[in-house]
Parts: sequence; structure tokens; C-alpha cells
Amino acid sequence: MDHKKTGEYWDANAENWTKLVRLGYDKVRLHLTLPKFLEMLPEVHGMKGLDIGCGEGSNTREFQKLGANMTAIDISKTFIRHAQEYEEKCKHGIIYRVASAVDLPFKENFFDFTVSTMALMDIPEYQKVINEAYRVTKPEGFFQFSMTHPCFNFGIPKFIKDENGRRKSIILSGYFDKKEDWIDEWIFGAAPKEVTENMEQFKVPRFEYTLSQWLNAFAKSGFVLEEVCEPNPSDELLEREPSFWTERIVALFIIFRYRKLPLKK
Repeated sequence: MDHKKTGEYWDANAENWTKLVRLGYDKVRLHLTLPKFLEMLPEVHGMKGLDIGCGEGSNTREFQKLGANMTAIDISKTFIRHAQEYEEKCKHGIIYRVASAVDLPFKENFFDFTVSTMALMDIPEYQKVINEAYRVTKPEGFFQFSMTHPCFNFGIPKFIKDENGRRKSIILSGYFDKKEDWIDEWIFGAAPKEVTENMEQFKVPRFEYTLSQWLNAFAKSGFVLEEVCEPNPSDELLEREPSFWTERIVALFIIFRYRKLPLKK
């Protein structure tokens, strides 16, 4: 499977994904991964940024709210249509384009920073994506991205529960026996059945790579690691959203920030 075939799956998901996200049912993004991403993000006010794999644009708009001048791309025409329609109504000043992350339609050293939220793990040609992010980022600029954690988010996990039925630990195996690609089918669990009963489940291509594969890919690109975060819910969040208990047991997501070194004089 390549990025084009993956894009077809995501374009098929895009209509219902956009609807459910805008109704607030992507609770992990709203309450965990996005807040941690923004907390870790350096100052971007007045800077020119690129969002790679922007979907319907929710996260891109959050970066724009911080004062960044944002451009965003996604391979899905449906996602970009929804993002552009929202832009026409609200006038955030964001430029959206249909494009593949493996072949960014921008000049070298064009952006002050690049970001990607929960998209890199969905693209099989991950080395090309990293190389492209490096190419379009200016020297001294950064690339910050989030993705599912390669060490703890693969295959179908088994949970051990306590006497109250709450998950207390997780059993994982086969880390080095990962499948090359497979289709995961699911839909936002926070969405009520009356909302999703006539919707098909999302079909999400999964590409399982080890942590060392990701780290080595970035080392080959020239990026230098600057900061890492493994989002986990606070006690306050767990009290409000008990469904986040799994994210307290194990790190299901990870955020990296890499820096492009300045040019040598």
C-alpha cells in the first residue's frame, strides 16, 4: 500500500470524520493530545507554518489562533473541501491545499516551522515525509508532530481488569512481529449510537514500525531531537472523563519536536 491508496481510505472516512469531530466526539484530541501538543509548542506568533495532514482543519485553526500564518495540506479532497468551506465562513487566513505529504508543493526552506498531528503513522512512506518536512523547513526551524506510540499501540491489545471492571493493565506481544499493513475499523466511542448507527466505521490503514525505525529515519533526515512528550491524563481529567483510564495505564500517544540545525558558515 502506498500514500495514494491510503489517501483513498481517508477520503472515504472524511465526511463522517468531519461531522463527528465538529460535534466534539474526538475527545482524546480535545482533552489530551491537542492540549499537550499546544503546551509543548514553541512560540509561533508571526511565523509561517505548515500543517501536514490537516484533515478538516481543527488543529490548524488552533495554531492560527496562536498568531501563526498557516498553510495546511491533506491528501483527501473531501477534508480540504470542508476546511476551505469553514475558512470561507470564518476568515482565519489559512491557506488549504490538496497535496501529498511525500511530495510537498513548496520551495526549500519555505516555512519557519512544520507540524503534523496524528498523521505520520498513517503514511507508509514515512522516510519521504520526514525528508520533505526537513526540506521545506528553514534552518533553525522545527518540526513538531504527534502520532500513536509505536511501543504500545499496535495489534489488538488484551486488558486485565480489576474487580470493578476497570482496566488496570495491558498485555502486549509481538512488537518485533508487526504486520506490514492492515486496516483497522473503528469509530469514535464517545459518539452516541443514535448518531453513528447509520455510519460506516472508519477504515484506517495501519503501518506498524518500531521506535528505532522512527528515530533512525529522523537521524537520516538531518533533524535533531529537541523534546519528547508522552501525553497522559491528569487526575482532574480522569475524574471528568473516566474513559481515559487506558491512557494512564500506558502511553498510547507520543509527541516529538525536532530542530533543523542552522546552516554552517
